[in-house]
Amino acid sequence: MGVTLSDESLPYRHGIHEAMGALSGQWVTAVLASLTARPMTYSKLLEHINRTEERLGWVTHERPLRQKVLTDTLHRMQRDGLVVKIDRPSTFGSTWYQLTPMGRSLLRALLPLAKWAEDHRGELSRARAAHAAGKPADGVSPDSR
Repeated sequence: MGVTLSDESLPYRHGIHEAMGALSGQWVTAVLASLTARPMTYSKLLEHINRTEERLGWVTHERPLRQKVLTDTLHRMQRDGLVVKIDRPSTFGSTWYQLTPMGRSLLRALLPLAKWAEDHRGELSRARAAHAAGKPADGVSPDSR
């Protein structure tokens, strides 16, 4: 039996609300993706994210990730149990970050959402352009809801 979405679907709505809270902040998915392969030091993580964004042409972010924003993002992700901070005093760059099992699980859960966005990229773009021009989205009029 599938999940029914309605006003009465409180557990489902609550779950989505919790997930969206964990994903709040524009750099959370970049941190998740960057740490998926291996733990990284703070400076390597910052460099890796900015290098990846530059290689992609800054399509997901308008400007480079700044240290303060990365610090704030990592603190929120630690609070939510997605990332763990590891101090290794014997190595250069003594503070490392790695995904927790829950962080890895969240990244896997995002794959269907990413597929949905890719499948509907053109429709989303057209709907946004129509909205900006003050027109209704294709096939939807205010009376048809």
